[in-house]
Amino acid sequence: MSRPAGTGSANVASHLFAMARDRPDALALSAPSGCDARGRMRYVHWSYGQLAEESARLSRGLRAIGIGPGVRTVLMVPPSLDLFALVFALFDAGAVPVMVDPGMGRAHLGECLSRAEPRAFIGVPLAHAARLALGWARDTVEIAVGVGPRWASPGMHAIDAVRARGETGPAAPEPSPEDLAAILFTSGSTGPPKGALYRHRTFSAQVEAIRALYDIRPGEIDLPTFPLFALFDPALGMSTVIPEMDSTRPAEVDPATIVTAIRTFGATNMFGSPALLDTVAAWAVPRGLTLPSLRRVVSAGAPVAPRILEAFAKLLPEGARIHTPYGATESLPVASIAHDEVLGETRARTERGGGICVGRPVPSVTVEIVRITDDPLPRWDDSLRVAEGEIGEIVVRGPQVTHAYAAQPEHTAKAKIEAPDGAVLHRMGDVGRRDAKGRLWFCGRKSHRVELEGGEVLFTIPCEGPFNAHPAVRRSALVGARLGGRTVPVVCVEPFEPPVDPGALLWELRGIARLHPHTARLDTFLLHPRFPVDVRHNAKIRREDLALWAARELAKR
Repeated sequence: MSRPAGTGSANVASHLFAMARDRPDALALSAPSGCDARGRMRYVHWSYGQLAEESARLSRGLRAIGIGPGVRTVLMVPPSLDLFALVFALFDAGAVPVMVDPGMGRAHLGECLSRAEPRAFIGVPLAHAARLALGWARDTVEIAVGVGPRWASPGMHAIDAVRARGETGPAAPEPSPEDLAAILFTSGSTGPPKGALYRHRTFSAQVEAIRALYDIRPGEIDLPTFPLFALFDPALGMSTVIPEMDSTRPAEVDPATIVTAIRTFGATNMFGSPALLDTVAAWAVPRGLTLPSLRRVVSAGAPVAPRILEAFAKLLPEGARIHTPYGATESLPVASIAHDEVLGETRARTERGGGICVGRPVPSVTVEIVRITDDPLPRWDDSLRVAEGEIGEIVVRGPQVTHAYAAQPEHTAKAKIEAPDGAVLHRMGDVGRRDAKGRLWFCGRKSHRVELEGGEVLFTIPCEGPFNAHPAVRRSALVGARLGGRTVPVVCVEPFEPPVDPGALLWELRGIARLHPHTARLDTFLLHPRFPVDVRHNAKIRREDLALWAARELAKR
């Protein structure tokens, strides 16, 4: 075993080695491995002792070929036993994993990897083929490691050879809490992807915040349908069941596969995007299925519609909860709320246009609501705060807040505020307010607000709430369409099914608009068959694309 299993280590890998010391035979990972003769999914299993041993061996081997402290290393390996072992090997070695979403597109991938300036690249054959063909980070990558059976390519290290070199060797040096631990890229759903710089202390703060927030205990079994969230499991002491699915298309998951995995392994915890929960509930509820082992479901990536919470809750046993944490790649978690509070209280206010309640801030963060501006705010000043209950930009401070972006000083300047004591506050880029109970209400992205002539500002989530309550509406999106040099507020509507009488639906929506002061000016509605969404969670509406579509549709009239 490489790193001492102590509590004083700053390295997030120390949590894995502590689990291997205390519970070496406990299940750490189960991964799909094809089907048996009867068509049932087979799994391979690793204990915590096996995962720690493999990670330590790979850590020594990686350091032997030059991937050691501070070496930025792209890791493009699908969810698998290899992925977990390599992530913790890189942490243990003091290297800096660079994690990007393959689904963000070739152009964005190339830009992200260039900004990260990696010296090493670890990936499956397809990832290396794309790297070489498209020139990803060609000016900085010096070390390449291929992951896959019988890998052989000139100038590259095979993972088996790296593993063999790690049979012996010294332990890795202990990093400082302030050392760079990883670069995690945002999805790019509301702007260019940005590489958030994670220090070791950032990861440690996240692990402890998540553990305390959801009372996660060693021995629980997790079914994580988003790979990055799964990497917290070994640090939290949970056993991970890797689902058989394309993690870049959660909305298109086979719900039977998810339900079978939960029931087969007795999963107590599950992470899934709102789109995945919607798909699974739509299939399982009509069949009368239940998921009796689940204690909690965590759903994030976009606001979770109350109807999705209501439907998925029918699958859960009494006492189980669906938690919807609020946060971002740059700061997670910030706040959280459970489905029973949403359905029992806050839903009605959402449907009247009050925004979406995302719960109370977690104890480790301080949340401020500041005046809305697109300009940088280099220094914190108390005068930035808005009056209690007023909508402003959400700003957070705490140990899980990242301090900067990789090679993007202009974005760092727009997103970070320096406090008088030197701490960094993060501007979430979201607008919202705080209620009398101290809960946060999300009112949309700052960049999505629609500014009208005369100075009136429309915020997306409050405007959409009343329309989303219509039984025929799956979701709606307020956008500002540019037409003839002016901004026209348009509500795009995605119905559940093509309406028998589109005119009647639009007439009803206009009637709803007149019922609320903040929507009274909205009279342009367009039906859209299927909204464009982000690649990471398939849940965030790509409003910029909808605005262009709406402008084209209006120009035809």
